[in-house]
Amino acid sequence: MSRNRLALLLFLVAAIVTFFWFDLGQYFSLDFLKASQSSFDAYYALHPWRTMAIYFGLYVVLTALSVPGATVVTLAGGALFGLVTGTLLASFASTLGATLAFLSSRYLLRDWVRARFGARLAAIDAGVARQGAFYLFMLRIVPAAPFFLVNLLMGLTSIRIWTYFWVSQVGMLAGTVVYINAGTQLGQLESLRGIISLPLLGSFVLLGVFPLISRQIMLWVKARRIYSRWDKPKHFDRNMIVIGGGSAGLVAALIAAVVKARVTLVEGNKMGGECLNVGCVPSKALIRSAKFVKQNRLATSYGMAGATVDVDFSKVMQRVHRVIKTIEPHDSVERFTGLGVEVLQGQARITSPWTVEVTTPAGKQVLSTRSIVIATGARPFVPPIPGLEQAGYETSDTIWGITELPRRMVVLGGGPIGCELAQSFARLGSQVTQVEMAPRVMLREDPEVSDLVRRALLDDGVDLLTSHQAVRCELVVDNGVQSKRLIVQHEGVEKVIEFDLLLCAVGRAPRTGGFGLEELGVEISQDKTIAVDDFLQTNYPNILACGDVAGPYQFTHVASHQAWYATVNGLFGHLKRFKVDYRVIPWTTFTDPEVARVGLSESEAKEQGIACEVTRFELNELDRAITDEVAYGFIKVLTPRGSDKILGVTIVGEHAGELLAEYVLAMKHGLGLKKIMGTIHTYPTMAEANKFVASEWAKSHAPHRLLAWVGRYQEWRRG
Repeated sequence: MSRNRLALLLFLVAAIVTFFWFDLGQYFSLDFLKASQSSFDAYYALHPWRTMAIYFGLYVVLTALSVPGATVVTLAGGALFGLVTGTLLASFASTLGATLAFLSSRYLLRDWVRARFGARLAAIDAGVARQGAFYLFMLRIVPAAPFFLVNLLMGLTSIRIWTYFWVSQVGMLAGTVVYINAGTQLGQLESLRGIISLPLLGSFVLLGVFPLISRQIMLWVKARRIYSRWDKPKHFDRNMIVIGGGSAGLVAALIAAVVKARVTLVEGNKMGGECLNVGCVPSKALIRSAKFVKQNRLATSYGMAGATVDVDFSKVMQRVHRVIKTIEPHDSVERFTGLGVEVLQGQARITSPWTVEVTTPAGKQVLSTRSIVIATGARPFVPPIPGLEQAGYETSDTIWGITELPRRMVVLGGGPIGCELAQSFARLGSQVTQVEMAPRVMLREDPEVSDLVRRALLDDGVDLLTSHQAVRCELVVDNGVQSKRLIVQHEGVEKVIEFDLLLCAVGRAPRTGGFGLEELGVEISQDKTIAVDDFLQTNYPNILACGDVAGPYQFTHVASHQAWYATVNGLFGHLKRFKVDYRVIPWTTFTDPEVARVGLSESEAKEQGIACEVTRFELNELDRAITDEVAYGFIKVLTPRGSDKILGVTIVGEHAGELLAEYVLAMKHGLGLKKIMGTIHTYPTMAEANKFVASEWAKSHAPHRLLAWVGRYQEWRRG
């Protein structure tokens, strides 16, 4: 802490201690005020301006220090100065004092709080940026929390000082008038409770309703402004139009049909979207084939003399497409049509907040609708590497079209997609080089997790280059033979990597262009997703977005989860809206070993300054893992100190994704490790590991003193 901050802190502490040590609060009681009223009146008659200045300064000091007495001083203002002058003095003094307390909190505490709880405060700041003035106004006009606490907490946020001042001034005015008016009748007051009468309580109820009414008026005015340039149809063809037939769009359309809404789903490519056609399904099918190859190479570990497998890559890819075809009917036009969804295969363009133009092979048609759900997903991001277009590349969307196994393959990216595909192609026989700019792969996970994945990749033959930046691609012709090269740089030194196929797997970008958002003026966030609020509404309340195009997560299961909220809010938001729930979000990376996580990681807990205990169980101690020759990895559970509440879980090992489900359920419904420990798990299964990690927690919290007494009791029982 700087010298200036320390000096200010010591001054404030000294002032507060002085107030209570010398019992100065006795001078701010109703009895003292009533007993001294005649003396105050006489002094005011002789020195009116000095009295007002002393009153104003005293009021500022009391509120700035957040000590008791402001209520009595407010009454004194009414008794001394009358309703008008008293209100002016008390109103501005209370606001100035509150602002000084606000500034003290910001100067002394905000940096420290941000360092420890930065992620949490970022979410609060985002809310304050959107509606901070409104929430502060509600707290001021109906004090759900003490004003001094509001001053301190708001100082930790990013709300502007001027906004804080004027909102506080306006918000506290009504209450100040009530107390100043009561002060004018000071002689009739027997206690502070006397201020509160039935009519006054009714007034406060009206004050409480007023912000809600004001908010609705503000929303109505905002809607009128944004919709003003559009002609709203008198009748609507449909209740909802969903743009995009991936996971989010399919679920949204299905829910709308279930509640008997007339819904149209528009898909410009293949039903099922990225997950079915180029994402989850084909990648997991490829991973399974690659894993079979690896298991055969380890035949001697299972007691076999040996086993050989000849990889026919074209047949592996045929299997991948067969798997897609098998699952395809689940997401087909026929199935959804049968469920009551109108499916149009064509290009959608939003032409107004209530109309969508759909271009199909049969022509164009314009459909009107009450609400629109945008679920257009994301596309692979291709980095701007010089020469990349000329050399040619594949992405996680296009790789499924190849039929020959590349002899030399470069994978750009060390995230989940890059690691999954690098390992799979290496197992199938490619010479794979994986390039990652960061110092380690799987950067979102704990370092020990990254290290386990790194060792697995190296064990499968991947040449892993971390802290390497792709600089450029080159096409080189030597004696009529063309070769492709990637130039990477590490610590200023360049390295040449020759390749036959380069896979870009450095992330996915939201698909927001090409369907009318720009012309409509739908807001796009800084991370290039469609900007939505807690209800998944855009700046046009009847246009909502869900899935990868809305963020903040790019997972199929989160897209489906969001779809429920987007649909219900789109259809019934005029009656009741629901905030999307992101409290418990699990995910799995399907490398071998798998990496699964929900909640906080140990690294995130440290970064956020969250004190927690880490309980760990090594899977090499699990009977089923030993029998299956998969005795590697661990389960790590984070809990608050002294509590079995689950804050986060990381699992690395075989079937990690399945093992995680029990923790997701527990966190969702507030169950702790004791409940997991008390649940019977089948022997021998991988799921027993969840019980064992809970037992490890219980061992570390065993009541040793009680057990010592129990031991003595048992000894006594033996005679």
